[in-house]
Amino acid sequence: MSWQQKIDAALSERRSTDTLRRRHAVSQGAGRWLIADGCKYLNFSSNDYLGLSQHPQVIRAWQQGAERFGVGSGGSGHVSGYTTAHQAFEEELADWLGYPRALLFISGFAANQALIAALMAKEDRIIADRLSHASLLEAASLSPAPLRRFSHNDTQHLARLLAAPCPGQQLVVTEGVFSMDGDSAPLRETDRAARAQNGWLLVDDAHGIGVVGEAGRGSCWQQQVRPDLLVVTFGKGFGVSGAAVLCSESVAAYLLQFARHLIYSTSMPPAQAQALSAALALIRGEEGRARREKLTALIQRFRSAVSTREFTLADSQSAIQPLIVGENGRALQLADALRRQQCWATAIRPPTVPAGTARLRLTLTAAHEPQDIDQLLEVLHGAGQ
Repeated sequence: MSWQQKIDAALSERRSTDTLRRRHAVSQGAGRWLIADGCKYLNFSSNDYLGLSQHPQVIRAWQQGAERFGVGSGGSGHVSGYTTAHQAFEEELADWLGYPRALLFISGFAANQALIAALMAKEDRIIADRLSHASLLEAASLSPAPLRRFSHNDTQHLARLLAAPCPGQQLVVTEGVFSMDGDSAPLRETDRAARAQNGWLLVDDAHGIGVVGEAGRGSCWQQQVRPDLLVVTFGKGFGVSGAAVLCSESVAAYLLQFARHLIYSTSMPPAQAQALSAALALIRGEEGRARREKLTALIQRFRSAVSTREFTLADSQSAIQPLIVGENGRALQLADALRRQQCWATAIRPPTVPAGTARLRLTLTAAHEPQDIDQLLEVLHGAGQ
């Protein structure tokens, strides 16, 4: 088989199973509205849960940062790319979340890859929730440490895996809010199981930070758990992009020596760090509280009225409200039907989710209005008949 034949066969397989991924260029993709091909849609596919991507204070902070620092960082943080803007935001973030240190990364994917690659050796073991994000599972699979996966949110299964002999260290990996199902991990029980075997806990709270917990401090704060390693990302509740690892002083010192993503990647633009600082101020303040309350009310409005005759509504109290339809073709048809009625939703299919659980991954945001939820419900009920 030639290279071209290999590539053609893989693409043909995706087409035949309705799993071929496509990108769609949009002129606006975050916030209440999505604009594509000159058409305006109610946007139920964005992770901009608090609507901060369009906030004038965040935009102004980025503009001011660009005027002061320029539009790029100029290098790795180990060379010349670590500015006073990065330092200030790291310190604000660590103080807010109650950790000694925070280290910024260009993305959540990079943060997870960097952590696992730097920490794990062949004598160690990674035990991850089966539904953990692809960035976590891929990093674990590439690591020299063996990977074991426990049944989703099953802490008894986790405890059994942890109890098996291991010559090295054990790292338990989970999410705060799961990206495809929208449900939450039982973090207190997970943390207890890890500590019983002297293991460390890594929590990726990409979809909880800014959105849940006191002052938006996330899933761990909400469940009164302080994991050894906390990963937070800024493309969801913060409305920007990037990520950070929260950890101890010694772990931060270790990562600065051995995390290759920190050493060899250009750091985020300083203007971005300044925008993130502005977003954090909003999240911590009265406006952040009001936006979280509004989002909670919209979630309740949707869940109380959606019909489940044609769909399976996932057990989620988060902004992620998946409607599981099963077959890939059916999910694609339903997404198309919604778009014809000016509601933009994305069909999620294997391998992102398990076979037979294709779904519409609906996301609600504080930028929506109650009438938007009512329109979505009307369109959904019409499409499901």
